[in-house]
Amino acid sequence: MTDLVVIAKECLPGRVKTRLHPPFSLEEAAELAAASLDDTLDTLADLPFERRIIAFDGTTPPPLARGWEVVPQCAGGLDERLAAVFDAIDGPTVLVGMDTPQVEAGVLSAALPDWPDDTDAVFGPAVDGGFWALGMREARGDLIRGVPMSQSDTGVRQLARLTAAGLRVRLLPPLLDVDDIGSARRVAEAAPDGRFAATLRRFDRPALVGAA
Repeated sequence: MTDLVVIAKECLPGRVKTRLHPPFSLEEAAELAAASLDDTLDTLADLPFERRIIAFDGTTPPPLARGWEVVPQCAGGLDERLAAVFDAIDGPTVLVGMDTPQVEAGVLSAALPDWPDDTDAVFGPAVDGGFWALGMREARGDLIRGVPMSQSDTGVRQLARLTAAGLRVRLLPPLLDVDDIGSARRVAEAAPDGRFAATLRRFDRPALVGAA
């Protein structure tokens, strides 16, 4: 069976989604981040993973984290923090970010219920050049550590690291990260019934109406 990890940050004003400010206040940006995380946890909660873990940067996990194992992130850059997650877990592991609230549970079926014989890794590219999901049959932090993060070629570099190690990679559908106001609106349109979309409509109603 496979373990699931969601990497998340406490949604405090000024710490999350700061590129949404402006047009939104820092408090509104934090609410949008919290809604994105809640949608992600809710979607993935019932999938048949062996363990459900939140690698958390903060002190107070969200209410929907009940029933999940909450472990603190280590210090360092994002590559170090992701690598530490994979180093700490034995066996098949899939890691998902908190910035794609439109994710559908079915897209992770490539790693469920048991790891396919022809797959050593699963990789979900992000439209902005990063990645929204990364899984390995044998969790290896060394295949992440040192990859430059938050760059337009991060996903290409991470995928190259996996294939250079001889892993057979199954690609997941590309998803758009919530990053700025434009991507936030597109994500809300893709998943209009979620918490994220409802929260965005409260803050951005004129823009959404005008775009319809």
